[in-house]
Amino acid sequence: MPHIPADLAKAQIMISNDDGIHSQGIKVLEECVISLGARHCVVAPESEQSAAGHSLTIHRPLRIQRYDDNHFSVYGTPTDCVVMGIQHVMKDAPPDLVVSGINHGKNAADDVTYSGTIAVAIEATLLGCPAIAFSQHIGGGHGDINWDIAQKWVPEVLKKLAGFEIEKNTLLNVNLPRGDAEPKGIVVVPQGHYEASSDDVIECMDPRGRKYFWIGPPQATDHAGMDYDAAALTSGYITITPLTLNLTHHKTLEALKEKIGS
Repeated sequence: MPHIPADLAKAQIMISNDDGIHSQGIKVLEECVISLGARHCVVAPESEQSAAGHSLTIHRPLRIQRYDDNHFSVYGTPTDCVVMGIQHVMKDAPPDLVVSGINHGKNAADDVTYSGTIAVAIEATLLGCPAIAFSQHIGGGHGDINWDIAQKWVPEVLKKLAGFEIEKNTLLNVNLPRGDAEPKGIVVVPQGHYEASSDDVIECMDPRGRKYFWIGPPQATDHAGMDYDAAALTSGYITITPLTLNLTHHKTLEALKEKIGS
């Protein structure tokens, strides 16, 4: 089974995200990795790719921008970055671990299905490399983010996870609470679920009288309770959630077999 390196100071770590190589979150994550003494390489999108999900570019060529020996951008999606990072940029020194983030905003409950941050970890997992996604909850605002919690706690979380064996086709999703108070602790919780409202499509009118639309931000309510990621995060805890790539619902699978007769 893949495992997070026991000695992070000797590890080769690839860093990526969906907010782009110029984002503050990836700079903070790089600082956290450097503080552990690990060798690292940043391979991230050249531009913002939030909510890109697990999309792969297959209808146009990809280009790579080299900034220096440790920093590369890809003119593509977060998934493209992982493929190019592992199979091209770092092919002579493959990563022992891929870390993604730090996302500007939480990735809890149903957020994970849209997230390019999570997609980085998904693709790394598919390619056989252990992966951890990090996201910073910012509440309802879009102002400056307080990264103090991340700078303090991301290295601590990585040290706690060092040496942990991850089941095949499984990744770890870490969410950090808002940076205006010290976290209440670290909890390991399952993925929750939102019930989205119907007002997440915004209709507007351009000067020529033609309609156009914005999607989001959705107004969502956590319907899973405190034992799940979104509620625990909102209550001030750092959450760690293992996510699996196998989307089969086994209870329904058995019910369908009985219904169909197979």
